[in-house]
Amino acid sequence: MKPENFLRGVHLFQSLSHHDSERLAASLKRRSLNRGEALFRKGDEGTSLYIVKSGSVKIVLPSDTGDEISPAILSKGDFFGEMALLDGLPRSADVVALEPSELLALNQKDFLAFLKGDEDAIQSILSYLSMRLRKTDDLLENAHFLNISTRFARRLVELSQKYGNQKEEGGAVQIDLRLTQKDLASIVGATRESINKELRILREKGLVSTEGNTIHILNMERLERRAHLQEPM
Repeated sequence: MKPENFLRGVHLFQSLSHHDSERLAASLKRRSLNRGEALFRKGDEGTSLYIVKSGSVKIVLPSDTGDEISPAILSKGDFFGEMALLDGLPRSADVVALEPSELLALNQKDFLAFLKGDEDAIQSILSYLSMRLRKTDDLLENAHFLNISTRFARRLVELSQKYGNQKEEGGAVQIDLRLTQKDLASIVGATRESINKELRILREKGLVSTEGNTIHILNMERLERRAHLQEPM
């Protein structure tokens, strides 16, 4: 797919004319990442906005003790890195590839010029930032009020909704991300040991199965009830 056609499929750039999308696409730089490779680290200078062209990356908030929380996983069509370009401050988190990924980078000068000429893009940025803030609020609320079992089930449901692939009608839903227990722990905000225990419980209850780092949801309805997303029957 041509870069300009891909751009118009990204929510932020949907209002671009064909001419403007071609002009903006010409300024994009490609960046490839291997699984586990960091694009940038918290505190780095922010010079570009990034768009995920293929693969997936996770946003990571590291702690001084070596633990981490991953508030978001981003995949094809998602963008990130705009905050540092808007406020001029260093990066607020790490970004690490969950799988081999290809990114498109838009430098600060071209990004700001694009925003100045497109009110719809400004509205999209504000909407996106608001959505991320609400997700952060949800994470904080869940961490405070929900136990690990509920949080883990809720995250599995969310991952299956975005990355789920149902092979057969009425069959298991495969989460098309290879997530290690460390990845899952950072997504849930728990320890690796806790995630290991929760996976064992879910397997014993027949809610999930695992094959390497791939998770299959065997009973979505029961998992949603465990996540308190459905009323118990």
